[in-house]
Amino acid sequence: MGVQSINFSVNLDDKYVKESGYVYMTGLQALVRAPLVQRRRDKAAGLNTAGYVTGYRGSPLSAYDRELSIAQKHLDADGVTFEPGLNEDLAATALWGSQQTGVFGKPKYEGVFGIWYGKNPGLDRSGDPFKHANYAGTAKFGGVIAVVGDDHAAKSATVCNQSEYTFMTHNMPVLSPSDVQDVHDFALFGWALSRYSGCWIGFKVEPNNMDRTQTICVDPDRVQIKTPTDFEMPPDGLSIRWPDNQYDQEARLLDFKHKAAHAFVRANKLDRLEFDRPSARFGIVTAGKSYLDTHEALSTLGIDEARAKDLGIAIYKLAMPWPIEPVGAKAFCEGLEEILVVEEKQAVIEDQLRSLLYDLPPEKRPRIVGKKDENGHELLTSKMGLQPHEIASAISKRLLGIAEDAGVRAALGKVEQSKTSVSNAPPPVTRSAYFCSGCPHSSSLKRPDGSRAMAGIGCHWMAMWVPDFMTEPSCHMGGEGMFWVGQAPFSEDKHVFQNLGDGTYFHSGSMAIRAAVVAKVNITYKILYNDATAMTGGQEVEGHPSVAQITRQLQAEGLTAIAVVTDEPEKYGSDVEFASGVTVSHRKDLLEVEARLRDTKGVTALVYDQTCAAEKRRRRKKKEFPDPPRRMFINELVCEGCGDCSKKSNCISIEPQETEFGRKRKINQSSCNKDYTCKEGFCPSFVTVENAEIRKQEASAFPQDLYAQLPEPDTTLPNRTYNLLVTGIGGTGVVTVGAVLGMAAHLEGKGASILDSIGLAQKNGSVLSHIRLTAKPSELYSARVPLASADGLIGCDIATAVGKEATNALCRDHTRAVINNHMAPTANFVLDPDVDFDTSGLTQRIDSILGTGSMDAIDGFEYALALMGDAIAQNLFMLGFAFQKGMVPVSSAAIERAIELNRVAIEMNKMAFAWGRLAAHSPDVVARYAGMGGDDLPILTLDQEIERRVEFLTQYQNKAYGLRYQSFIAEVQATESRVVPGETRFSRAAVHGYFKLMAYKDEYEVARLYTDPAFIKKLKATFKDGFSLKFHLAPPIISDTHSVTGERVKRTFGSWMMYGFRLLSKLKFLRGTPLDLFGLQHERRMERELIREYEIVLRDLMRELAPSNYDIAVQVAMLPQKIRGYGHVKQKNMRDTKKLQEQMIVDFRETPDMVKPHHREAVPAE
Repeated sequence: MGVQSINFSVNLDDKYVKESGYVYMTGLQALVRAPLVQRRRDKAAGLNTAGYVTGYRGSPLSAYDRELSIAQKHLDADGVTFEPGLNEDLAATALWGSQQTGVFGKPKYEGVFGIWYGKNPGLDRSGDPFKHANYAGTAKFGGVIAVVGDDHAAKSATVCNQSEYTFMTHNMPVLSPSDVQDVHDFALFGWALSRYSGCWIGFKVEPNNMDRTQTICVDPDRVQIKTPTDFEMPPDGLSIRWPDNQYDQEARLLDFKHKAAHAFVRANKLDRLEFDRPSARFGIVTAGKSYLDTHEALSTLGIDEARAKDLGIAIYKLAMPWPIEPVGAKAFCEGLEEILVVEEKQAVIEDQLRSLLYDLPPEKRPRIVGKKDENGHELLTSKMGLQPHEIASAISKRLLGIAEDAGVRAALGKVEQSKTSVSNAPPPVTRSAYFCSGCPHSSSLKRPDGSRAMAGIGCHWMAMWVPDFMTEPSCHMGGEGMFWVGQAPFSEDKHVFQNLGDGTYFHSGSMAIRAAVVAKVNITYKILYNDATAMTGGQEVEGHPSVAQITRQLQAEGLTAIAVVTDEPEKYGSDVEFASGVTVSHRKDLLEVEARLRDTKGVTALVYDQTCAAEKRRRRKKKEFPDPPRRMFINELVCEGCGDCSKKSNCISIEPQETEFGRKRKINQSSCNKDYTCKEGFCPSFVTVENAEIRKQEASAFPQDLYAQLPEPDTTLPNRTYNLLVTGIGGTGVVTVGAVLGMAAHLEGKGASILDSIGLAQKNGSVLSHIRLTAKPSELYSARVPLASADGLIGCDIATAVGKEATNALCRDHTRAVINNHMAPTANFVLDPDVDFDTSGLTQRIDSILGTGSMDAIDGFEYALALMGDAIAQNLFMLGFAFQKGMVPVSSAAIERAIELNRVAIEMNKMAFAWGRLAAHSPDVVARYAGMGGDDLPILTLDQEIERRVEFLTQYQNKAYGLRYQSFIAEVQATESRVVPGETRFSRAAVHGYFKLMAYKDEYEVARLYTDPAFIKKLKATFKDGFSLKFHLAPPIISDTHSVTGERVKRTFGSWMMYGFRLLSKLKFLRGTPLDLFGLQHERRMERELIREYEIVLRDLMRELAPSNYDIAVQVAMLPQKIRGYGHVKQKNMRDTKKLQEQMIVDFRETPDMVKPHHREAVPAE
């Protein structure tokens, strides 16, 4: 293994200032660099120009404006103005105006070149200005490229889309870059093409080149603009002018502009011929992403340039898929037997080629196939997106149709075999995108029972996935509320709530509100003011309107009532200039405010003011947002595992905690964003910890001597593309792994391509990083790891690792994997408190795919928490583990340098990487440092479980109470052993179920559990000394009742409550006696009655117990585990369980062939 040389001169500004050589950047950053380079080129040519960038963010261009803002100093230095658009069509109109600076007024520059950007729906809404601007033309030294982000598979769009047809409608030529290199180069060609032809140039991009990070060449002579010599320019040129009229504009466009575009493409050889041979018989015409996928497909088939020559294959890569340059296209097609057009979505290139070649004599006209073959059967799908293995299958079948070839036949067999090895079965667990921990939507989306609500564009779109929110679908951006305008005259309903983000409100939603006022409908707009455009990366809303400003705008529109609801009402003093009549309420009063607005005639608005949780987290890291020393903590002994805290808060930081008495809840302190709504769950187990500081592992504990002796694994890059897949959870920093590895490879002079497959996944969903490394940057093709081609899998999230996209890339007896076997809760846990989190089946699934011995598993979460005090460190920990296992072909020195260049949590990430390496090499040593292994739950025999519960109930009440439990369980065991010898499931179910009922948590028990030393011990293990506690309780008699829900409202008590708990715990002897005042409550009487009923029901079952009805008896005995919670929560669960029990008992008494188990085993929670 040779020593890798590292280029320590690399820095993050290289991508914008370096003038030659190779740089490492994303597709978005290439679009930032391009106008800088264009200005420099113009300056070198003696032109005094300026750049103008405007548009509106949206995936895959979500972070483009953020990258522009980060590079502001470079934009200023090179005369490029960035002005975010209020919306897409206004931005397009502004850019149209920039092309008029030489026509009207007194210009400062000879021309302004510009970029418009937006996602595909933004192009749709901007059709009018685009058409007018393209017909009018561009400035001679200006030029416009319109960058549109397509989302073929609708990963973060409401419909699958493609932009070519919209551009065609506006007669705009379209450039289609394949990768980051093309993005950079085509932008420069695009401005030159726009200047020459007078056209606005469509610029189609996709996640595969925007979200991709890649090593590209920036040599100045790479892009050399040539002026066509075979096109006669009209005397007055093709540029914008005034006076002008629509008839001359159309004639100029149709007679000259497209022909000029064709000539420019010819002169600059933008369309590229590959594998050209006189003997070629089979041609492939492709563009954009499909070009790279075609090369990947050929590689899969083992077809390189020499093999292509033997098979008679030629490739024609189109830079401009519409309108196709005809001369080069015809020349390419001449003499071919067949042309396969490879393009995504609906046919654009294929239809043009058919028209272009239609007049050729039949003997000279090649057969053209693409979306369908010559018999009309589907060949390459128009749906979603194309994958390299699909293209490989089509290529090989078409080749075999021309001439039989044993090599192609064998390659096709392998492709088909890899396709059949892919499982179409749904993954065992799915990690869907979901609201961030502490998300304002989790509170703001609530509404009074019986109300209707509609979703809007933005994070609240996800409300449609939450059954409790019962939110109806949204329309397009800016039409919010119009569904109701169309329904209201024909509906019995009188009112709806309409969710609307502050970004959408400022973008176009305010006009929808105006339309609702004009229509005189009854609707309440719930405008979430979260201080950021959360869905696209936390950017500021353009103009940054204040809450008070929005209320004044709404009042001016004629709304009948306006209310502000916030988590911080105290921040609004008397000097805040709200519109007259505006009320300000705390978010705890949301339902009352909504009820009032619902009953108010006309259009009303509720402005919900709470900062985006993800943005809070970002700002706190930068010390730009208050970070209160206050945290929530759950007393697991008091917790019932009912899930009401999750229901109230909708928070994904509330996680399962498996205990000896079943599943309870805990708070993930690493991901908690300090929203505190979890304490509103009707449960006394939540405490507020004031002056809370997380206890972390001291850095001095790191075994530096041991690390210094650690051997460096073999990091030799194989003589091919090395494919690595990293899986993780959106919002947890997993993309840092790819960013670090890509930069590390770049530092060593290797070719690197990183594609983070994110979309909506940034909101707690599945994230996959496709990492591809080669010796030379020019050898990189498709951005994604192809089917069954992964060399390594780093599973930072096991749920994503077992998903279809990840497992499809795995190859048996080839892929090696390291898996974080900690199961972070999915969104399902918020909705279902009993969801299964056993990871053994998940690791077995991966092991079965890869083959025994190809996988290592470790709990990265617990190790990161124990060693670093922060679970966020688990991703770099897993990278270190994989590195030491020899799965990462870059040096440790390069990785550590890349971590430094990343400039985020440098010391923590380097330490996490080091701990991961040590854990792979010396697992026992690291386990000791982490204190791992001591907290595992002991596996008890049934007798030991009984003994433990007898002991607990004796402490709960007295010895007699424990003996009562023991006696009844003995009765159950005796019956079971007599009727069904060898079985213990019925007894075990009774052990848990009967205990659950007998250990009901009344006031005495809650007090006893809080005074248990184990509670304080866990607090001290979590937080540093110096904290104080607050308790959130709803004592009978003194607690208020909620005016809308009718539920008891919790109150907050100080640390002094511990004295009250100590006193109350000593009064447990009053339980059940005439002096037990708490026992007079309906809930306490119900709990005592449930114990007696359970004894009666089980004795009845035991009298009729038989092997045929045994399974039903087990399920009945387990039912008390469903009666969880406190107060109204417990009462509801009790009613539901009684209904279930009645039906089960009917089934129990049916004939054996009628017995049908109704429910799987419930997860114990005692």
